[in-house]
Amino acid sequence: MKWAPTLAVSLLALTAAACVLADVIAPASYTHQFRAEPDAAPSRQHLLGTDDLGRDRFSRLLYGTRVSLLLAPAAALLSSLLAALIGGTAGFRGGRVEKIVMSGTDLFLSLPWLFLLITVRALMPLNVSPIVSAAITFLLLGCLGWAAAARVVCADARSLRNSDFILLARASGSSGLRLLWRHMVPNLLPVLLAQFWISVPAFILTEANLGMLGLGVAEPLPSWGSLLREMQSYPSLAGNPWRFIPLLLFIVLVSCFQLVMVQEELPA
Repeated sequence: MKWAPTLAVSLLALTAAACVLADVIAPASYTHQFRAEPDAAPSRQHLLGTDDLGRDRFSRLLYGTRVSLLLAPAAALLSSLLAALIGGTAGFRGGRVEKIVMSGTDLFLSLPWLFLLITVRALMPLNVSPIVSAAITFLLLGCLGWAAAARVVCADARSLRNSDFILLARASGSSGLRLLWRHMVPNLLPVLLAQFWISVPAFILTEANLGMLGLGVAEPLPSWGSLLREMQSYPSLAGNPWRFIPLLLFIVLVSCFQLVMVQEELPA
């Protein structure tokens, strides 16, 4: 199965390229309404038909995928950096600092952070622009998704702190900051990279859940949540198999991220 991660990366790269070039590939803007063709079937002009407002589904799929593929990695990067800062510092310092930080992390993990995210997002004004709502949604994801990764990073930093080469560096006169930057951080990078790949599909799924509740990216900007929310009505799906394409693409992309994550976690 060595070909599976390569295929996953290729599919992700192809999808990302199509989304980046959405302005060229899409037959229309994601906001343009073909008022004479609401709920139209697939055709040469509309590859996936139109929605109930007459908007081209293929265009909205491209732009919605672009939102997730650009902002979910950004949120994962933010959460990984927070995990590195909090978990790495706690593991490096050890003692009382580690106990206090890890106790706070355990408390944070005990909270139903998905419901906390829903609550925070629901308290925000409903009249924010779509771009601002997308940025805020993924910013909240990045700020709330660091705790589990911080525990993993802390455990690795604690192990490194007691390793022979760190003790030798201390004996050679290396200061705390130099030890952290020159010796700890490079050895924590594989762990942080694995946590990054774990976070990306998790954030895509979380945004989809929020969007299906109407608390994700604001209309008219499409996202996976708004695309999947259209599938909640069974009568609209009956006899229209092309409407399952966003769900199929969603499953394929999340699976691709999982395959890449597994590859990152395998030993060299």
